[in-house]
Amino acid sequence: MTTELEQGPGWYDGDTATFGDRMTGAREASGMSQTELARRMGVKVKTVRAWENDQSEPRANKLQMLAGMLGVSIMWLLTGQGDGLDGPETPEPLSEDMTAVMSELRAMKVDQARMADRMGRLEKRLRLALSARV
Repeated sequence: MTTELEQGPGWYDGDTATFGDRMTGAREASGMSQTELARRMGVKVKTVRAWENDQSEPRANKLQMLAGMLGVSIMWLLTGQGDGLDGPETPEPLSEDMTAVMSELRAMKVDQARMADRMGRLEKRLRLALSARV
């Protein structure tokens, strides 16, 4: 989920905004909830959350559908260039320190998701090994 810090002035800046930031902004601008977007896209809510949290990205066919539903271009969702939402009128540039902190937080979120997936796979292997012993 995108935080207030990430949506502050300048969050549309190509150097700081991610796919998830742009998707969240476009979804909110369209007035849709994550649940409604998931239903209309034919995916699970956790899939939409993963896209918005930059833990995964939609496949090409879903990306095209997503851009159409949100009224933005595919290129804007991916890069911030092209037809999309207008950024703040007078963006205030983020300090280098804030940009670095935001980047580190995003990286930690991705690492955390990967670790959770890895732990789940290990737990499943352990359960299978224990059930085979019985």
